[in-house]
Amino acid sequence: MDKITVDLGNRSYPICFGYNNLSELGKIIRGFDFSDRIGIVTNPEVARLFLNTVEGSLRDAGFSVFPIEIPDGEGCKSLEWTSILYDKLVSLKMDRKSALIALGGGVIGDITGFVAATFLRGIPYIQVPTTLLAQVDSSIGGKTGVNHSKGKNLIGAFYQPSLVFIDVDTLKTLPKSEFISGLAEVIKYGIIWDSDLFKDLEDNLERIIGLDRKYILRIVKRCCSIKAKIVEEDEKENGVRSILNFGHTIGHAIEALTDYKSYKHGEAVAIGMVTAALLSLKMGVCNEDVFHRVKTLIQRAGLPTDLPEFPKDEYISAIELDKKMRSDKVKFVLAEDIGCVKFADLAAEDISKYLG
Repeated sequence: MDKITVDLGNRSYPICFGYNNLSELGKIIRGFDFSDRIGIVTNPEVARLFLNTVEGSLRDAGFSVFPIEIPDGEGCKSLEWTSILYDKLVSLKMDRKSALIALGGGVIGDITGFVAATFLRGIPYIQVPTTLLAQVDSSIGGKTGVNHSKGKNLIGAFYQPSLVFIDVDTLKTLPKSEFISGLAEVIKYGIIWDSDLFKDLEDNLERIIGLDRKYILRIVKRCCSIKAKIVEEDEKENGVRSILNFGHTIGHAIEALTDYKSYKHGEAVAIGMVTAALLSLKMGVCNEDVFHRVKTLIQRAGLPTDLPEFPKDEYISAIELDKKMRSDKVKFVLAEDIGCVKFADLAAEDISKYLG
């Protein structure tokens, strides 16, 4: 099994990678300083596919296991479901060394991490991401949170997991649209950090869409290595970590304006990245070739690129609720070149000038 480490001093943790390795989870975490009571937070579809394997692995390792299912989708990433999970943990008599396992995609990882960060002022948790988006992005770095009716992830905490455990074979079970949605975050790493990765995707996109497991493992590991380096340098997003928000300012606005129902997260981010690249072009930050390569790769991946038609004042209102706003300006990420981005402090009104 491959492994890299997110080096954060006493909060460091490993990211483990492999094929068909969920049955090894129990013996891996037996070496951690957890109590014998472990909760698994998941949703019904993921539970149907993987819960028996994970639960059996944990029981074989001597743990008492308590599966907790919540509904699928962004609608359960809320304070209401957070409270339901607290009630369940209280009833199970979980203590400060009882661990939670987030078994699922980004929604499961975000709410499980937030509950772990706040229950008993902090209990350990493990990310077992089963979607591409979660494997390459949301499971790493300790961003946890839930949505507010006015915006995405407005309530949350930085709280690092004890372990990220990745089985790339879980990606074979994803609906194609879900897998394609996750590709947006993979493409993002190429734009913001690694021009070689971007060129690799341009040359081999069909291999990843075709679920070539060796190629996928290579790509997932590369993305995780980039994310780990960025988090090590800037854990709390005071500097370079903000480059990970490329495409997200517009993407989150799209999600909010469509009530989180019309676009998957990766789809909204894909549109946001094309829009950010176009804004970069119009501001003279990048050239036509950069914009064309970004848009073309995103289109080839099967992701949307066209901005939904909403009045500009609605986009302005949504952007102004972005949690990255400071003094009425957002730290917007612009593309200078493939593999290189820069920041610009822009008011929502300035951004809206380029939305049409």
